Amino acid sequence: MDSVPVRYAIRPARPAAHRFTVSCTVAAPDPAGQRFALPAWIPGSYLIRDFARHVIAIRAEAGGKPVRLDKLDKHTWRAAPAGKGQALTVTCEIHAWDLSVRGAHLDTTHAFFNGASVFLRALGREASPCLVDLQAPEGSAFAAWRVATSLPPATGEKRCAKPRGFGLYRAGNYDELIDHPVEMGVFTPIGFEACGVPHEIAITGRHDCDPERLAADLKRICEWQIRFFGEPAPMARYVFLVTAVGEGYGGLEHRASTALLCARNDLPYPGMKGLPEGYRRFLGLCSHEYFHVWNVKRIKPAAFTPYDLDRENYTTQLWAFEGITSYYDDLALLRSGVVTLDDWLDLTAKTIARVMRDPGRLRQSLAESSFDAWSKFYRPDENTPNAVVDYYAKGALAALALDLTLRRETRGRASLDDVMRALWRRFGQTGIGVGDDDLRRIAEESSGLDLKGFFARAIHGTRDLPLPGLLAAFGVRLTWSKARTPALGVKTGNANGDLVLATVYDGGPAQRAGLAAGDALIALDGLRVTAGNLDALLARREPGETVAIHAFRRDELMRFEVALAARENDAPSLRLTKSTNALRRGWLGG
Repeated sequence: MDSVPVRYAIRPARPAAHRFTVSCTVAAPDPAGQRFALPAWIPGSYLIRDFARHVIAIRAEAGGKPVRLDKLDKHTWRAAPAGKGQALTVTCEIHAWDLSVRGAHLDTTHAFFNGASVFLRALGREASPCLVDLQAPEGSAFAAWRVATSLPPATGEKRCAKPRGFGLYRAGNYDELIDHPVEMGVFTPIGFEACGVPHEIAITGRHDCDPERLAADLKRICEWQIRFFGEPAPMARYVFLVTAVGEGYGGLEHRASTALLCARNDLPYPGMKGLPEGYRRFLGLCSHEYFHVWNVKRIKPAAFTPYDLDRENYTTQLWAFEGITSYYDDLALLRSGVVTLDDWLDLTAKTIARVMRDPGRLRQSLAESSFDAWSKFYRPDENTPNAVVDYYAKGALAALALDLTLRRETRGRASLDDVMRALWRRFGQTGIGVGDDDLRRIAEESSGLDLKGFFARAIHGTRDLPLPGLLAAFGVRLTWSKARTPALGVKTGNANGDLVLATVYDGGPAQRAGLAAGDALIALDGLRVTAGNLDALLARREPGETVAIHAFRRDELMRFEVALAARENDAPSLRLTKSTNALRRGWLGG
């Protein structure tokens, strides 16, 4: 491996214009012409994002003189050969106005970026160490800005960064470089230790967060997960990068950090009692991304070892890496004592409802949904609920079903916990990629069971999971409440104040009557329809009644006769049926 580092520098050059200046310097460029490329996607978010579209200017130089750059495709450039012994520097100006966890965002209040969206890859030098100079924006208005990142400082270098400071940081290779997002600005730092590992929370944006409450709850969650897989933790330090906004939700995992977007009202506030739903949701998000430290960042599908950053990386296993993580994110809240058993039952019932409401679960298997994530799951449209199954939510239910199957059939001697720890030892700690059948094989080895039938149904099939019977064996009853309000068979949304059909479900009353996604509902039986009164109007009707609905399709007013139907299932609930159950105690605790 080339021990000479590839050097990077990034500076918020024009915060008001949302422009970063980013350079990449190669000491000994390819004599035939060094090539550079920006990734087409970011690991953890399975959609081609074409980050190179945000490059608004690019130039190269060597020995103080310009070097010609030729663009080879949408995200690759080749520099003309530099003079012998001369270092080559390519400098980009990058527009950053993506307020998400995936790209880059810059204004006069803060700067955030993922390396995949800003750092050129020097092709052929991906294994070389990297030095990155994080530079402060110029001007007294930015004098209070600091840095939050899990990138380690470049110890031994003259401009080695101090804690939360600008300066030099180090990465072992390009893959590591782009796996440590960076926040610059004025943020609230909160620190705690989990199993001896320093953890930091950096909150950007206006908020009234109670730091002691947040640190105490996250400490319990993180310590439970570290002990679940076994100490020591695989990272020396961990950072939660939190951006608080009016409305928002999202997270993206990294090897020693996570980027999170949340509603500021979801953060705990001083004097807050109990566990409000918004805060519970935020803790679940933190738990989910933290579990990824093991499951997907180190226990990886074979298709991701290594990542191909130029194109889609297809795998049928995203249900396992996202779905199993989604199962454990809430389970970790329960087992760490952050939520009660009633809270956990409520969260699981919501997941069941989320899966069962969409007809797509009967059309697409989890394996197919995983494979098609690049073209379907991450590109939703009005028909997605009819055609696609959510591999996060149904994947979590498949993990639940697998866990209960293992526990029931072995009388508690084996569980999904054992499978995850075996995956960690065999794959996570070795760097070997997980093959398509490896999870099933390890589950069979751990339990002594033949699980081919289970995987054929749950992962490769489209039938509903046998959850009622499985849960009953653990003293948990799944029931459904019957709604008196008849169904239209639609999902609605708001567009410019209009009540618009976002999805028309397959086989439902609205579809049979001819209504379509995008139609703006105007009236029901001559009465104006709004988001606030639709349910009330329907509640006065009975299944089987026919109602007249007027709607605009584009600029044409249309009339539809809709025969209302009874709702099949409305809201699921989970309740304990026994005060004592040995299997349940082994699974959920006392």
